Amino acid sequence: MSKPKVFEKPLGVKDYLPEAVTKLRNIEYRVLACMERWGYNQILTPTLEYYDTVGVASSTEDKKLFKLLDRKGQTLVLRSELTAPIARVASSLLKEHAFPLRLSYHSNVFRAIEEEAGRDSEFYQTGVELIGDASSEADAEVVALAIASLQAAGVGTFKIALGHVGFLNGLFQETLEGRSDAQLSLKEHLLGRDYVGYREAIKSLALTSEVERELIGVLRLRGGDEICEQARMVSQHPIAQDAIRHLCEVWDVLQAYGVSEHVVIDLTMIGDFSYYTGMTFEGYAADLGFPVCSGGRYDNLLSQFGRPAPATGFALKTNRILEVTGGEAVATPKRVLIAYDAEHREEALQLAKAKRSSEETAVVITQLVSEPEAWTKARSAKTDGSYEVCSIVYQEVITLLAQ
Repeated sequence: MSKPKVFEKPLGVKDYLPEAVTKLRNIEYRVLACMERWGYNQILTPTLEYYDTVGVASSTEDKKLFKLLDRKGQTLVLRSELTAPIARVASSLLKEHAFPLRLSYHSNVFRAIEEEAGRDSEFYQTGVELIGDASSEADAEVVALAIASLQAAGVGTFKIALGHVGFLNGLFQETLEGRSDAQLSLKEHLLGRDYVGYREAIKSLALTSEVERELIGVLRLRGGDEICEQARMVSQHPIAQDAIRHLCEVWDVLQAYGVSEHVVIDLTMIGDFSYYTGMTFEGYAADLGFPVCSGGRYDNLLSQFGRPAPATGFALKTNRILEVTGGEAVATPKRVLIAYDAEHREEALQLAKAKRSSEETAVVITQLVSEPEAWTKARSAKTDGSYEVCSIVYQEVITLLAQ
Protein backbone atom coordinates (compact mmCIF):
# COMPACT_ATOMS: atom_id res chain seq x y z
CA MET A 1 0.00 0.00 0.00
CA SER A 2 1.41 3.39 -0.99
CA LYS A 3 2.19 5.90 1.72
CA PRO A 4 -0.04 9.01 1.70
CA LYS A 5 1.57 12.21 0.54
CA VAL A 6 2.24 14.82 3.18
CA PHE A 7 -0.51 17.21 2.02
CA GLU A 8 -3.20 14.62 1.34
CA LYS A 9 -6.31 14.20 3.50
CA PRO A 10 -8.64 11.23 3.91
CA LEU A 11 -11.53 11.05 1.48
CA GLY A 12 -14.52 13.19 2.41
CA VAL A 13 -12.87 15.61 4.86
CA LYS A 14 -11.80 19.18 4.25
CA ASP A 15 -9.87 22.08 5.72
CA TYR A 16 -11.72 25.27 6.56
CA LEU A 17 -9.57 28.39 6.19
CA PRO A 18 -9.97 31.39 8.54
CA GLU A 19 -12.54 33.25 6.42
CA ALA A 20 -14.74 30.15 6.10
CA VAL A 21 -14.40 29.38 9.81
CA THR A 22 -15.49 32.92 10.67
CA LYS A 23 -18.61 32.48 8.54
CA LEU A 24 -19.30 28.97 9.89
CA ARG A 25 -19.02 30.13 13.51
CA ASN A 26 -21.22 33.12 12.73
CA ILE A 27 -23.95 30.79 11.43
CA GLU A 28 -23.57 28.54 14.47
CA TYR A 29 -23.76 31.46 16.91
CA ARG A 30 -26.85 33.03 15.34
CA VAL A 31 -28.72 29.73 15.04
CA LEU A 32 -27.96 28.61 18.61
CA ALA A 33 -29.00 32.04 19.88
CA CYS A 34 -32.28 31.66 17.99
CA MET A 35 -32.85 28.22 19.51
CA GLU A 36 -32.10 29.55 22.98
CA ARG A 37 -34.73 32.25 22.53
CA TRP A 38 -37.22 29.45 21.80
CA GLY A 39 -36.36 27.82 25.14
CA TYR A 40 -33.91 25.13 23.98
CA ASN A 41 -30.83 24.45 26.11
CA GLN A 42 -27.60 23.36 24.44
CA ILE A 43 -26.12 19.94 25.12
CA LEU A 44 -22.75 18.36 24.22
CA THR A 45 -22.26 14.61 23.79
CA PRO A 46 -19.07 12.59 23.14
CA THR A 47 -17.56 12.08 19.72
CA LEU A 48 -17.27 8.36 20.49
CA GLU A 49 -20.21 6.14 21.45
CA TYR A 50 -20.72 2.41 21.90
CA TYR A 51 -21.88 0.67 18.74
CA ASP A 52 -24.19 -1.72 20.65
CA THR A 53 -26.21 1.18 22.07
CA VAL A 54 -26.07 4.48 20.21
CA GLY A 55 -24.68 2.99 17.00
CA VAL A 56 -27.46 0.43 16.65
CA ALA A 57 -30.13 2.97 17.63
CA SER A 58 -28.93 5.59 15.15
CA SER A 59 -30.86 6.46 12.02
CA THR A 60 -27.66 6.00 10.00
CA GLU A 61 -27.23 2.85 7.95
CA ASP A 62 -24.75 0.45 9.52
CA LYS A 63 -22.46 0.53 6.49
CA LYS A 64 -22.10 4.31 6.88
CA LEU A 65 -20.83 4.15 10.46
CA PHE A 66 -17.15 4.67 11.27
CA LYS A 67 -16.28 1.83 13.66
CA LEU A 68 -13.20 1.18 15.78
CA LEU A 69 -12.19 -1.03 18.69
CA ASP A 70 -11.11 0.15 22.11
CA ARG A 71 -8.40 -1.62 24.12
CA LYS A 72 -10.96 -4.03 25.56
CA GLY A 73 -12.13 -5.07 22.11
CA GLN A 74 -15.48 -3.29 22.36
CA THR A 75 -16.79 -1.71 19.18
CA LEU A 76 -17.12 2.06 19.19
CA VAL A 77 -18.53 4.42 16.57
CA LEU A 78 -17.86 8.02 15.69
CA ARG A 79 -21.18 9.78 16.19
CA SER A 80 -23.06 9.87 12.89
CA GLU A 81 -25.86 12.11 14.15
CA LEU A 82 -26.93 13.63 17.48
CA THR A 83 -30.46 12.33 18.03
CA ALA A 84 -29.52 8.89 19.36
CA PRO A 85 -26.83 10.26 21.76
CA ILE A 86 -29.32 12.81 23.09
CA ALA A 87 -31.90 10.05 23.55
CA ARG A 88 -29.29 8.18 25.62
CA VAL A 89 -28.72 11.27 27.81
CA ALA A 90 -32.44 11.97 28.16
CA SER A 91 -32.93 8.40 29.39
CA SER A 92 -30.03 8.44 31.84
CA LEU A 93 -28.50 11.70 33.08
CA LEU A 94 -31.78 13.57 32.54
CA LYS A 95 -34.13 10.79 33.65
CA GLU A 96 -35.25 12.80 36.70
CA HIS A 97 -36.13 15.82 34.54
CA ALA A 98 -39.80 16.11 33.66
CA PHE A 99 -41.00 16.07 30.07
CA PRO A 100 -41.03 17.88 27.76
CA LEU A 101 -37.30 18.37 27.31
CA ARG A 102 -36.09 21.00 24.86
CA LEU A 103 -32.46 20.47 23.90
CA SER A 104 -30.26 22.02 21.21
CA TYR A 105 -26.83 21.06 19.86
CA HIS A 106 -24.05 21.88 17.43
CA SER A 107 -21.38 19.29 16.61
CA ASN A 108 -19.43 17.63 13.84
CA VAL A 109 -20.66 14.19 12.77
CA PHE A 110 -19.07 11.44 10.71
CA ARG A 111 -20.44 9.13 8.02
CA ALA A 112 -18.57 6.77 5.72
CA ILE A 113 -19.39 7.53 2.10
CA GLU A 114 -18.80 5.86 -1.22
CA GLU A 115 -15.73 7.12 -3.09
CA GLU A 116 -17.77 8.25 -6.08
CA ALA A 117 -20.47 9.96 -4.01
CA GLY A 118 -18.63 13.27 -3.71
CA ARG A 119 -20.07 13.98 -0.25
CA ASP A 120 -18.47 14.88 3.05
CA SER A 121 -17.53 12.22 5.58
CA GLU A 122 -17.32 14.87 8.29
CA PHE A 123 -19.85 17.67 8.45
CA TYR A 124 -21.62 19.90 10.94
CA GLN A 125 -25.14 19.77 12.33
CA THR A 126 -27.05 22.29 14.43
CA GLY A 127 -30.41 21.14 15.67
CA VAL A 128 -32.98 20.54 18.41
CA GLU A 129 -34.89 17.69 20.02
CA LEU A 130 -38.29 18.16 21.65
CA ILE A 131 -38.79 15.08 23.83
CA GLY A 132 -41.96 14.04 25.64
CA ASP A 133 -44.69 15.73 23.58
CA ALA A 134 -46.69 13.76 20.99
CA SER A 135 -48.94 16.60 19.88
CA SER A 136 -49.26 18.29 16.52
CA GLU A 137 -48.36 21.49 18.36
CA ALA A 138 -44.92 20.03 19.11
CA ASP A 139 -44.36 19.02 15.49
CA ALA A 140 -45.40 22.49 14.33
CA GLU A 141 -43.06 24.06 16.88
CA VAL A 142 -39.98 22.30 15.51
CA VAL A 143 -40.95 23.15 11.91
CA ALA A 144 -41.49 26.81 12.84
CA LEU A 145 -38.18 26.82 14.70
CA ALA A 146 -36.45 25.25 11.69
CA ILE A 147 -37.78 28.13 9.59
CA ALA A 148 -36.62 30.69 12.16
CA SER A 149 -33.21 28.99 12.33
CA LEU A 150 -32.75 29.07 8.56
CA GLN A 151 -33.62 32.75 8.59
CA ALA A 152 -31.18 33.37 11.46
CA ALA A 153 -28.50 31.56 9.46
CA GLY A 154 -29.02 33.96 6.58
CA VAL A 155 -30.79 31.63 4.15
CA GLY A 156 -33.04 33.97 2.19
CA THR A 157 -35.18 31.74 -0.03
CA PHE A 158 -36.18 28.22 0.97
CA LYS A 159 -39.09 25.81 1.20
CA ILE A 160 -39.96 23.20 3.81
CA ALA A 161 -41.48 20.01 2.35
CA LEU A 162 -43.80 18.42 4.91
CA GLY A 163 -44.85 14.77 4.80
CA HIS A 164 -46.04 11.93 7.03
CA VAL A 165 -44.88 8.32 6.88
CA GLY A 166 -48.29 7.13 8.13
CA PHE A 167 -50.04 8.21 4.96
CA LEU A 168 -47.97 5.96 2.69
CA ASN A 169 -47.99 3.14 5.25
CA GLY A 170 -51.77 3.18 5.32
CA LEU A 171 -52.14 3.55 1.57
CA PHE A 172 -49.74 0.69 0.82
CA GLN A 173 -51.35 -1.57 3.40
CA GLU A 174 -54.72 -0.88 1.77
CA THR A 175 -53.61 -1.38 -1.84
CA LEU A 176 -50.73 -3.86 -1.43
CA GLU A 177 -51.86 -5.93 1.54
CA GLY A 178 -49.51 -8.83 2.22
CA ARG A 179 -46.99 -7.67 -0.39
CA SER A 180 -44.28 -6.34 1.90
CA ASP A 181 -41.55 -6.58 -0.72
CA ALA A 182 -43.54 -4.41 -3.12
CA GLN A 183 -44.26 -1.89 -0.37
CA LEU A 184 -40.57 -1.71 0.53
CA SER A 185 -39.57 -1.27 -3.11
CA LEU A 186 -41.97 1.63 -3.62
CA LYS A 187 -40.81 3.32 -0.41
CA GLU A 188 -37.19 3.05 -1.47
CA HIS A 189 -37.98 4.69 -4.81
CA LEU A 190 -39.74 7.56 -3.04
CA LEU A 191 -36.94 7.90 -0.49
CA GLY A 192 -34.47 8.29 -3.33
CA ARG A 193 -36.77 10.67 -5.22
CA ASP A 194 -36.73 8.19 -8.11
CA TYR A 195 -40.18 8.89 -9.47
CA VAL A 196 -39.51 7.18 -12.80
CA GLY A 197 -38.50 4.03 -10.95
CA TYR A 198 -41.58 4.37 -8.73
CA ARG A 199 -43.89 4.42 -11.76
CA GLU A 200 -42.13 1.50 -13.40
CA ALA A 201 -42.27 -0.53 -10.18
CA ILE A 202 -46.03 0.06 -9.95
CA LYS A 203 -46.55 -1.05 -13.55
CA SER A 204 -44.60 -4.24 -12.86
CA LEU A 205 -46.93 -5.27 -10.01
CA ALA A 206 -49.87 -6.29 -12.26
CA LEU A 207 -52.38 -4.16 -10.34
CA THR A 208 -55.83 -3.11 -11.44
CA SER A 209 -55.93 0.13 -13.41
CA GLU A 210 -57.79 1.82 -10.54
CA VAL A 211 -55.15 0.90 -7.93
CA GLU A 212 -52.36 1.78 -10.34
CA ARG A 213 -53.86 5.26 -10.87
CA GLU A 214 -54.27 5.65 -7.12
CA LEU A 215 -50.63 4.84 -6.38
CA ILE A 216 -49.25 6.97 -9.21
CA GLY A 217 -51.59 9.80 -8.16
CA VAL A 218 -49.59 10.13 -4.93
CA LEU A 219 -46.93 11.95 -6.96
CA ARG A 220 -49.36 14.82 -7.46
CA LEU A 221 -50.10 15.28 -3.77
CA ARG A 222 -47.91 18.32 -3.31
CA GLY A 223 -49.06 21.83 -2.47
CA GLY A 224 -50.86 23.80 0.24
CA ASP A 225 -53.66 22.90 2.62
CA GLU A 226 -55.82 21.80 -0.33
CA ILE A 227 -53.70 18.62 -0.36
CA CYS A 228 -55.27 17.63 2.97
CA GLU A 229 -58.71 17.21 1.45
CA GLN A 230 -57.35 15.51 -1.67
CA ALA A 231 -55.36 13.01 0.42
CA ARG A 232 -58.42 12.12 2.52
CA MET A 233 -60.09 10.91 -0.68
CA VAL A 234 -57.12 8.74 -1.74
CA SER A 235 -57.10 6.22 1.10
CA GLN A 236 -59.69 5.28 3.70
CA HIS A 237 -57.22 3.22 5.73
CA PRO A 238 -57.29 4.36 9.41
CA ILE A 239 -53.50 4.84 9.51
CA ALA A 240 -53.59 7.07 6.43
CA GLN A 241 -56.58 9.02 7.74
CA ASP A 242 -54.90 9.61 11.13
CA ALA A 243 -51.74 10.76 9.37
CA ILE A 244 -53.60 13.31 7.24
CA ARG A 245 -55.55 14.57 10.26
CA HIS A 246 -52.30 15.10 12.19
CA LEU A 247 -50.54 16.72 9.26
CA CYS A 248 -53.40 19.13 8.67
CA GLU A 249 -53.36 20.08 12.35
CA VAL A 250 -49.66 20.85 11.98
CA TRP A 251 -50.45 23.02 8.95
CA ASP A 252 -53.09 24.95 10.93
CA VAL A 253 -50.59 25.67 13.71
CA LEU A 254 -47.98 26.79 11.17
CA GLN A 255 -50.54 29.19 9.75
CA ALA A 256 -51.02 30.57 13.26
CA TYR A 257 -47.25 31.01 13.51
CA GLY A 258 -47.45 32.97 10.25
CA VAL A 259 -44.88 30.78 8.45
CA SER A 260 -47.02 28.58 6.18
CA GLU A 261 -45.77 30.54 3.14
CA HIS A 262 -42.48 28.67 3.56
CA VAL A 263 -44.13 25.23 3.70
CA VAL A 264 -45.52 22.81 1.13
CA ILE A 265 -47.23 19.52 1.90
CA ASP A 266 -45.50 16.73 0.00
CA LEU A 267 -46.95 13.27 0.63
CA THR A 268 -44.17 11.60 -1.37
CA MET A 269 -41.78 12.81 1.38
CA ILE A 270 -41.10 9.77 3.53
CA GLY A 271 -37.80 10.40 5.30
CA ASP A 272 -36.03 7.32 6.64
CA PHE A 273 -39.08 5.06 6.85
CA SER A 274 -37.33 2.65 9.22
CA TYR A 275 -36.70 5.45 11.76
CA TYR A 276 -39.38 8.11 11.57
CA THR A 277 -42.84 7.31 12.89
CA GLY A 278 -44.92 10.31 11.87
CA MET A 279 -44.39 13.76 10.39
CA THR A 280 -41.17 14.27 8.43
CA PHE A 281 -39.81 17.33 6.68
CA GLU A 282 -36.90 18.63 4.63
CA GLY A 283 -35.81 22.18 3.89
CA TYR A 284 -34.44 23.18 0.49
CA ALA A 285 -32.65 26.43 -0.30
CA ALA A 286 -32.88 28.00 -3.74
CA ASP A 287 -30.21 26.81 -6.20
CA LEU A 288 -28.99 23.98 -3.93
CA GLY A 289 -29.94 20.42 -4.79
CA PHE A 290 -29.32 18.97 -1.33
CA PRO A 291 -31.55 19.64 1.70
CA VAL A 292 -30.18 22.18 4.19
CA CYS A 293 -32.28 20.78 7.04
CA SER A 294 -34.33 17.69 7.82
CA GLY A 295 -36.30 16.30 10.71
CA GLY A 296 -39.42 14.61 11.92
CA ARG A 297 -41.07 12.52 14.60
CA TYR A 298 -39.37 9.42 16.01
CA ASP A 299 -41.54 8.03 18.81
CA ASN A 300 -39.81 4.64 19.14
CA LEU A 301 -36.21 5.68 19.77
CA LEU A 302 -36.21 6.44 23.49
CA SER A 303 -37.74 3.06 24.35
CA GLN A 304 -34.43 1.52 23.20
CA PHE A 305 -32.79 3.33 26.12
CA GLY A 306 -35.42 2.35 28.70
CA ARG A 307 -37.43 5.58 28.85
CA PRO A 308 -40.24 5.40 26.27
CA ALA A 309 -41.34 8.83 25.12
CA PRO A 310 -42.53 10.55 21.94
CA ALA A 311 -40.03 12.91 20.35
CA THR A 312 -39.55 15.20 17.39
CA GLY A 313 -36.73 17.39 16.13
CA PHE A 314 -34.58 18.55 13.24
CA ALA A 315 -31.00 19.26 12.21
CA LEU A 316 -29.56 21.97 10.01
CA LYS A 317 -26.72 20.96 7.69
CA THR A 318 -24.51 23.86 8.75
CA ASN A 319 -21.76 23.41 6.18
CA ARG A 320 -24.35 23.24 3.37
CA ILE A 321 -25.81 26.50 4.64
CA LEU A 322 -22.29 27.91 4.36
CA GLU A 323 -22.43 27.07 0.63
CA VAL A 324 -25.64 29.10 0.34
CA THR A 325 -24.58 32.10 2.42
CA GLY A 326 -20.80 31.96 1.89
CA GLY A 327 -20.75 34.99 -0.40
CA GLU A 328 -22.14 37.27 2.28
CA ALA A 329 -19.75 39.52 4.19
CA VAL A 330 -19.38 38.89 7.92
CA ALA A 331 -18.60 41.71 10.32
CA THR A 332 -15.06 41.30 11.66
CA PRO A 333 -13.29 43.13 14.51
CA LYS A 334 -11.30 46.29 13.80
CA ARG A 335 -7.69 45.21 13.31
CA VAL A 336 -4.94 47.19 15.04
CA LEU A 337 -1.20 46.78 14.49
CA ILE A 338 1.15 47.96 17.25
CA ALA A 339 4.83 48.07 16.36
CA TYR A 340 7.49 48.71 19.02
CA ASP A 341 11.20 48.58 19.74
CA ALA A 342 12.76 46.69 22.64
CA GLU A 343 13.08 49.79 24.78
CA HIS A 344 9.34 50.47 24.65
CA ARG A 345 8.06 46.89 24.88
CA GLU A 346 6.14 47.40 28.13
CA GLU A 347 4.43 50.53 26.83
CA ALA A 348 3.39 48.70 23.66
CA LEU A 349 2.07 45.63 25.50
CA GLN A 350 0.03 47.79 27.86
CA LEU A 351 -1.41 49.66 24.89
CA ALA A 352 -2.33 46.33 23.28
CA LYS A 353 -4.00 45.18 26.50
CA ALA A 354 -6.07 48.34 26.67
CA LYS A 355 -7.22 48.06 23.07
CA ARG A 356 -8.07 44.36 23.44
CA SER A 357 -10.54 45.22 26.19
CA SER A 358 -12.96 46.06 23.40
CA GLU A 359 -14.65 42.99 21.91
CA GLU A 360 -14.69 44.79 18.58
CA THR A 361 -10.92 45.13 18.33
CA ALA A 362 -8.28 42.59 17.32
CA VAL A 363 -4.71 43.60 18.12
CA VAL A 364 -1.49 42.32 16.55
CA ILE A 365 1.89 43.38 17.96
CA THR A 366 5.30 43.19 16.32
CA GLN A 367 8.78 44.17 17.44
CA LEU A 368 10.81 46.36 15.06
CA VAL A 369 14.55 46.61 14.74
CA SER A 370 14.95 50.08 13.28
CA GLU A 371 13.01 53.29 12.84
CA PRO A 372 12.94 53.03 9.00
CA GLU A 373 11.50 49.52 9.31
CA ALA A 374 8.77 50.87 11.58
CA TRP A 375 7.66 53.53 9.16
CA THR A 376 7.85 51.16 6.20
CA LYS A 377 5.65 48.59 7.94
CA ALA A 378 3.25 51.25 9.12
CA ARG A 379 2.82 52.83 5.71
CA SER A 380 2.35 49.38 4.16
CA ALA A 381 -0.33 48.42 6.66
CA LYS A 382 -2.15 51.67 6.07
CA THR A 383 -1.91 51.40 2.28
CA ASP A 384 -3.04 47.79 1.83
CA GLY A 385 -5.86 48.11 4.36
CA SER A 386 -4.82 45.05 6.37
CA TYR A 387 -5.08 47.12 9.57
CA GLU A 388 -7.53 49.89 10.29
CA VAL A 389 -5.29 51.48 12.91
CA CYS A 390 -1.51 51.31 12.96
CA SER A 391 0.28 52.57 16.07
CA ILE A 392 4.05 53.00 16.23
CA VAL A 393 5.57 52.98 19.71
CA TYR A 394 9.05 54.37 19.07
CA GLN A 395 11.24 56.81 20.97
CA GLU A 396 8.45 57.49 23.47
CA VAL A 397 6.07 58.64 20.70
CA ILE A 398 2.79 56.94 19.71
CA THR A 399 1.85 57.94 16.17
CA LEU A 400 -1.61 57.02 14.88
CA LEU A 401 -1.23 56.77 11.14
CA ALA A 402 -4.84 55.80 10.48
CA GLN A 403 -8.10 55.97 12.40
